[in-house]
Amino acid sequence: MDYAKEAAEVLKSIGGKDNVISAAHCATRLRLVIADNKKVDKAALENATGVQGVFEAQGQLQIIFGTGTVNKVFEQFIAQSGASAVSKDEAKAQGAKKGNWFQRGIKTLGDIFVPIIPAIVASGFLMGIMESLKFMVNNGFLTLDSSSSLFVFADLFSNVAYTFLPILIAFSAAKVFGGNPFLGAVIGMIMLHPNLQNAWTVATEGVHTYQEVFFGLYEVPLVGYQGHVIPVIIAVWLMCFIEKRLHKVVPPMFDLFVTPLVSVFVTGYLTLAAIGPVFTTVENFVINGVQWLIAIPLGIGSFIMGGLYATTVVSGIHHMYTIIDLGQLGSYGLTYWLPLASAANVAQGGAALAVALKTKNKKLKSMALPASLSAFMGITEPAIFGVNLRFVRPFIAASIGGACGALYASVVGLGATGTGVTGIFGILLHLHRPVQYILTIAIATGVAFVISWVLGIPEENKQEGAAPEQAEAPAVAAPQAETVLTAPLTGTAVSLDETNDPAFMSGALGKGVAIRPAENRVVAPCDGTVSAVMGHAVGISCADGAELLIHVGIDTVSLNGKHYTGHVQEGQHVKAGDLLLEFDRAAIEKEGYPVITPVVVTNATEFAAVEDKLGDVTAGKDTILTIKR
Repeated sequence: MDYAKEAAEVLKSIGGKDNVISAAHCATRLRLVIADNKKVDKAALENATGVQGVFEAQGQLQIIFGTGTVNKVFEQFIAQSGASAVSKDEAKAQGAKKGNWFQRGIKTLGDIFVPIIPAIVASGFLMGIMESLKFMVNNGFLTLDSSSSLFVFADLFSNVAYTFLPILIAFSAAKVFGGNPFLGAVIGMIMLHPNLQNAWTVATEGVHTYQEVFFGLYEVPLVGYQGHVIPVIIAVWLMCFIEKRLHKVVPPMFDLFVTPLVSVFVTGYLTLAAIGPVFTTVENFVINGVQWLIAIPLGIGSFIMGGLYATTVVSGIHHMYTIIDLGQLGSYGLTYWLPLASAANVAQGGAALAVALKTKNKKLKSMALPASLSAFMGITEPAIFGVNLRFVRPFIAASIGGACGALYASVVGLGATGTGVTGIFGILLHLHRPVQYILTIAIATGVAFVISWVLGIPEENKQEGAAPEQAEAPAVAAPQAETVLTAPLTGTAVSLDETNDPAFMSGALGKGVAIRPAENRVVAPCDGTVSAVMGHAVGISCADGAELLIHVGIDTVSLNGKHYTGHVQEGQHVKAGDLLLEFDRAAIEKEGYPVITPVVVTNATEFAAVEDKLGDVTAGKDTILTIKR
């Protein structure tokens, strides 16, 4: 391969060396921080020699070349561009600084809410199940002992994440803002103190108690902040601001008790006296405004928002929608926003599915099909960035489909009992009205699929910059050879969709499986030669020509090899079962990174099929992939 040529094509497609701020690479991707994204020719870049996929994330332009290739392209790119070669962490930090204040604010909201989504989802699912059981029991469809410990305890657990939501938000926000997360949790506890009136009872009982503040300047209601989001984030930001400055001025011998005391007391007083009342009003204005919009007669407002939803995903604004969901749950007991999001997401899947079934381009088909399935599960980035937005017409079709699904959801008044999950599994948040939810996603998917099929894609006539595919040769009798790869880790083999990484989910990096490890050792799944060693990842060129990537964890490139111990070197010959790598699962997870491990055949297109086998596996014994020639 001509790596200099590949690097030159990339450099030309991104607008030249003057448009590069810095460059880095991981085991599979060239990671560039670009000065002006408008100068990047995405179409030319996607069709450049050796490029397997292109997408933007974390303020970086990430170009997929694959294991064993990306490092060589990187060397040539640095030589030709004169760009600054930085570490992955430095590139990530530089990427985070890009964008205006609004974009950085939206990213901050995403950083706060993403870690607490599992807790919100768990409560939302359980709330949906309990509401459905109560409905069936009350209407005689089901006979259950609602006084049993199982029923009572489950009902108790179902809303706990929402009842104590400010504590979860405060803890996460403090970590994002660089403060002590436990002091942040204390601020959340102050806002839920049992001496404050329950915010959810105010609507029926009214406010009972007021307190004069700032020496009698005015009175504030002594009401808790259950179900509120914005006041908590603002309060914790203030606490972190105070805490960090006190650390700089308070002598070390007094810092341990002075800084926490002053930070919590000052923030707590200002929160109950001013921040809480003011930003509760702001939050209620936003929530009521959104509800007014989606309640416009005939579903017109929902139709507009359902159509624009995917565009907001492209811009990153969707990270703020958790605030709307949680605010509506606190105010109305249901979120009417989530069904709109679900309709928009599955519509992207419907449009990508039409592309997958209609296209004759094998590379596009192999990318579009898994991307569509991912969108049906609620993860839309592979479908949006890898397929629909690339050809524009499918994206338009998906937007129309999302609008139609949202219109129906609004007309029937569909709401969800929780947040965090859309797509097929979103039905667990709509068990109180399952038929309406199924119809919502069916309408969105069907409309998007039909319009995308009718509009077609430019690739049908001429694939931009791509060489025409060779006509398939007549079938000839030939022996079918196959290679069996054993599990490199002990654990559970699952679909690549469970990695939640767009590059792996879309198939851009190849076909394979992901393993949830139960042990801390990685062994060779075949005889071959080590083609790449990146601390967290190992590439192997198998004896039969298959190129294999074992990537321990997601985004673990940021650890720079920390918590990993390599036992092989690049160019080393290995036998199946040889120890390649050891890692500390607990330490990696404590750093906030999932250890789910993709195992992919990066040159899968050179083979007839790559078949996977899911379930519990033992390293070096059980088959996970069968490669057929």
